[in-house]
Amino acid sequence: MTRTEIAHIIDHTLLRANATQDEIALLCAQAAEHGFAGVSINPAWVRYCAGQLAGAGVAVNPTIGFPLGANTAHVKVEEVRDAIHNGATELDMVINVGALCSGLHQYVEREIAAIVTAAGGLPVKVILETGYLTDAQKRAVCEMAERSGAAFVKTSTGFGKAGATVEDIALMRETVGDRLGVKAAGGIRTYGQAMAMVSAGATRIGSSASLDILADAH
Repeated sequence: MTRTEIAHIIDHTLLRANATQDEIALLCAQAAEHGFAGVSINPAWVRYCAGQLAGAGVAVNPTIGFPLGANTAHVKVEEVRDAIHNGATELDMVINVGALCSGLHQYVEREIAAIVTAAGGLPVKVILETGYLTDAQKRAVCEMAERSGAAFVKTSTGFGKAGATVEDIALMRETVGDRLGVKAAGGIRTYGQAMAMVSAGATRIGSSASLDILADAH
């Protein structure tokens, strides 16, 4: 992929707790300059990013229930509504990992479905946090996401036990076929790593090292 092509599938990411407004402004400027797919930011920055990126064709993509996924479903739904009110155009939500690992699959699926409904047609990316899950659990969440009408399944928050792996991307792509997007996130810092994820089936890359990826591109 060329620099332009790979830029179009990258969510340019800044989720540090101590990110400043100046850093968020730079993130938005870089996203507009390079044509990144979106900026992934914490919800408090949505309105600011929406203003900075008006007319730029870059998605404003806040995280919901981030990074642990342990908020109640009600709180996550309210986060979604607030984010949309402030100008969000895509949403990345973290599943309740503890509920999944407890075998409470119906709860997890109902929560995903409630968030997709609250999103009102905006693309929802369902974060599995794959580092904590068995392959069977990863497949189960992919199936839940598809049944619930989500647009993507996503590997990781970048704050968990492990980030994206080629093996997990391949498993997720095999599970959802061509019906959903697959987002690789967590530890992707070079063009080579990004292309390995694309080759395995990723259609979106989340990275805080987006400029390094572009600098490596041919």
